[in-house]
Amino acid sequence: MLGLGSWATVNFVASGIGWATTPEGEARYFHQMNVLWNTVNIGLAIPGLIKARKDNPAIGISESLNAQRKTETIFLFNSGLDIAYISSGLILRSEAKSNLEKRDQFNGFGSGLILQGGFLLVFDMTAYFIHRSHAKKKLSPFMDRLQLSSTGIGLNYQLDGLSYTSIKQRL
Repeated sequence: MLGLGSWATVNFVASGIGWATTPEGEARYFHQMNVLWNTVNIGLAIPGLIKARKDNPAIGISESLNAQRKTETIFLFNSGLDIAYISSGLILRSEAKSNLEKRDQFNGFGSGLILQGGFLLVFDMTAYFIHRSHAKKKLSPFMDRLQLSSTGIGLNYQLDGLSYTSIKQRL
């Protein structure tokens, strides 16, 4: 969320200045789209940062696995939306060729959508791969060592290749 908030703030300020100082035309619409888009990004980033800073109580294995799967799914879903944003920008720029009356607006808005969608695609895919890598490094090794007990009533967790059952047999 810090990355999204930083991107949004820089874009909001830079394009806010651009929107205020650029005369009518494609560039003005580009800056307008960026300001409006990043208003939403800031609106998402601030609550996300607040939530991330709150102390999370210790959660169990099941909750941790569910949260991991949910987070990964959200970033993949958002990546699909990002492709739709980029595609919408390309469609607007294409439409500008046949709509001379709104050419500047379509080109400016289209370029803004392509830029913002492109950033979000990189952002979401990077976040997905970071979370996926974290799961492989931290959760998978833990889950690989966890197994049902031989009676089916409890769980065994192996410590350095030893399980509770094998330690009990050695004693």
